[in-house]
Amino acid sequence: MDESAGPDPGLYGPGSVTWQCHGDPVMWIAGVRALYLQALHPRAVRGVMENSSAFSGENGGGDAWGRLLRTADFVGTVTYGTTEAAERAGARVRKIHTLLSATDPATGARFRVDEPELLLWIHCAQIDSFLHVLRRSGIPLTPAQADRYVDENRVNARLVGLDPSGVPGDTAALAAYFELIRPELAAGPDARAVDAFLCAPPIHPLLVPGRNLVWRPLAALAYGSLPGWAHQLYGRPAPAPRSVTRRLRLTGSLLRSIPAGLRWQLPPGHILKAMRRMGPGSRPAPYTLRTSAAILDRPGRA
Repeated sequence: MDESAGPDPGLYGPGSVTWQCHGDPVMWIAGVRALYLQALHPRAVRGVMENSSAFSGENGGGDAWGRLLRTADFVGTVTYGTTEAAERAGARVRKIHTLLSATDPATGARFRVDEPELLLWIHCAQIDSFLHVLRRSGIPLTPAQADRYVDENRVNARLVGLDPSGVPGDTAALAAYFELIRPELAAGPDARAVDAFLCAPPIHPLLVPGRNLVWRPLAALAYGSLPGWAHQLYGRPAPAPRSVTRRLRLTGSLLRSIPAGLRWQLPPGHILKAMRRMGPGSRPAPYTLRTSAAILDRPGRA
């Protein structure tokens, strides 16, 4: 890289909504919501079930924890890593997907897990969950900034093998996508296995009290934040929306009260590495977005 051009901001950079928001601790809750949502696509979740023991309870559920951490690492690398690191992470994901297939639960036919319609579902469920939990927990994104967030993350879609032009570029398009795909969704045996795992993931007996104290409330909050139609598919009662919003805001406030420098020390430390590369002015701070007009003028990167 030409050093005279300055440090590499990566695929997003500090001027993006994504950069400012993806360091927020409620992203962990959003990630669990995404799993609940993604599991409602019978073919997509079958692809997971046939190619890992993530939600089968085998190995103490170790592969599920690994899957969550790998997803978090991918999101962190793509958001805060260099352009080279992000492109390399995307290439790894695409290569892995080309090797995997699964059996359609409805027809018995084999299908590739990297079919565009499946990749699009996984992407949209993830981006919708990230944006929904961020906003509902108190991050003050304007409608224009929310649209910018959806548009920016077509970069992420490209990295996993999608044509960005066919990926929703704003919140209206994202909502239209969910309306279109809803008839294909169902809570079959695989989705219920994911639900059962997320409610009470298997761990060492000595850690069960901690799971019940910490994990279960967070997982319940992630489930509670799902749209009403998802609750209907799972067949479990939907908590009152106002109660979920209050709990999300309270939980967000509590998690954000933990010093960012301490939270960001956790491996692999993508944000701290990015700040060292880009300088202290690159520190993610989503509450500055409301007055940051420059973000709205930033050209799209998709």
